[in-house]
Amino acid sequence: MKQSHFEHRHMAEWEQFSLLLDRLERDRQAEGAAHFPADYRRMCQHLALARERGYSSFLIDSLQQQVLRGHQQLYRHRSQLGANALGFILAGFPRLVREQWRFVLAASLMFFGSLIVFAGLVYLFPELVYNLIPVEQVSEIQSMYDPDAGHLGRSVERAASEDWAMFGYYITHNIGIAFQTFASGLLFGLGSAFFLVYNGLMIGAVAGHLTHMGYGQTFWSFVVGHSAFELTAIALAGAAGLQLGWALIAPGRLPRAESLLLMARKSVLLICGVMMFLLIAAFIEAYWSSRTAPAPLAKYLVGAALWVLVAVYLLFAGRSRHAPE
Repeated sequence: MKQSHFEHRHMAEWEQFSLLLDRLERDRQAEGAAHFPADYRRMCQHLALARERGYSSFLIDSLQQQVLRGHQQLYRHRSQLGANALGFILAGFPRLVREQWRFVLAASLMFFGSLIVFAGLVYLFPELVYNLIPVEQVSEIQSMYDPDAGHLGRSVERAASEDWAMFGYYITHNIGIAFQTFASGLLFGLGSAFFLVYNGLMIGAVAGHLTHMGYGQTFWSFVVGHSAFELTAIALAGAAGLQLGWALIAPGRLPRAESLLLMARKSVLLICGVMMFLLIAAFIEAYWSSRTAPAPLAKYLVGAALWVLVAVYLLFAGRSRHAPE
């Protein structure tokens, strides 16, 4: 392609990119910032083509100048994204949890309440476990936590090299539960309420049954490490789902669709924090919880410390020193 044709075809695009750079150099959040990375890649392609085809040094220098300016803005933009993500982790997420405390409290009562009550009932009346969990599955669970088996949280011993695979499995499994609990809130909150109670009953049934069987030490020493992040994440996913349901039940003066959209923005942010918690929980479960070498007391102490850490983070992180929340 002749240089004149190349310039004629792309000149308008280059001028638009130059104007976008001018705006971004004045304001990082200027209009067009969202598609800037794609525009920058196009400019890099045009520069590479101009060099490959031996176009004039004037054109190449002009394109290279635009690419250099774009490079500065790209990494400036990425740094801002990183800062925003860090700000959300350190302050934004716990603030959002406290802001939505009513939904968080309701979800926690459904989930942890059903878990604790049913765990106690199954411990006192062991046959209740079979009303919720099939006999075959109960036997498999028993084999996973049998003190004589020599392993924790799995039906067979695995090599340390397989921990990464279990890490991926735990992430997929836990995110599936969290997303199910969240998304079902679109059924006017009933779906989220159902999965909160159901998951609480399931976990409570397992805990009560294994404790009654005398497998309490192996079970509790396994779950105590990652449970702070995992169980809290499930409750928060339910809270996000209840938010969606409430937006449909009580939209106020807004149309239901607008009310749902408004609430969904906060719910999605809450789910981003839930994903972070589940990632941490999966890492702990794969690389710490299943270890048989640490003494149970050490695992209990670590687990207690993690529960305190989660509580302090959600209750106090991101608070302003001057203005109460």
